[in-house]
Amino acid sequence: MTNHFYIPESAMAIVAHPDDIEFSCAGTTARWARAGARIAYLLCTSGDVGIAEPGMTRARAGEIREAESRAAAEIAGVRDVIFLREPDGMLEATIALRKRIVREIRRFRPEVIITGDPTVVFSSADYINHPDHRAAAQAALDATFPAAGQPNLFEELAAEGLTAFKPRKVYITAWDKGDTYVSIDETIDVKVAALRAHKSQMRDWDPEPMIREWAAEAARGKEMQYAESFRVVTLVDDETWEKTRGNVPA
Repeated sequence: MTNHFYIPESAMAIVAHPDDIEFSCAGTTARWARAGARIAYLLCTSGDVGIAEPGMTRARAGEIREAESRAAAEIAGVRDVIFLREPDGMLEATIALRKRIVREIRRFRPEVIITGDPTVVFSSADYINHPDHRAAAQAALDATFPAAGQPNLFEELAAEGLTAFKPRKVYITAWDKGDTYVSIDETIDVKVAALRAHKSQMRDWDPEPMIREWAAEAARGKEMQYAESFRVVTLVDDETWEKTRGNVPA
């Protein structure tokens, strides 16, 4: 178990929907952004089936939720928000989606990828993990390794100047059994404020008590009051990273 104070130079969070980052890892991304890291959010869908109101079109819902995501990102100090606009509620971890994610990884070249755990189905006694969450996580992991760092996969992207790149670490948001805990003592208020920016989802509900409860539970027994938990996979060792910075020879 690691109480983690590592700050990457850059990170990309890859999720299915608007508000997924705010629920799972916005305290960490806000902390890293404050420390000077470049952060990007990559959303596979625009959450356009997520506003169930009479007369609401999917196109309008997508516009609303994208605007909310940008507002939430700004609160966390994140300026780079990418929407792939894949079908909400029907996301699949296809080769085509993998390529789209590889393109963005090679463009942004993040030291760290943050995504979910595609193996989690029954996350609690009263919640089944959304299939879009699982599909986004699977596609993100498949794009991260080996595809993004393999010059002979999607080699046509090199014509766009997007050469092979291998991220240093993957942070997998942990429902339980995390091995790395990031203190968000200084950014939990930012996390809550960013989540409140998703007004179409929060409505009259105040997420703060639940978010503080979750974060306090993650921090229990550790030298922090609030935490976000992750399983961390190191793809590039420290010595190699210092030499290559993730760049892969063609």
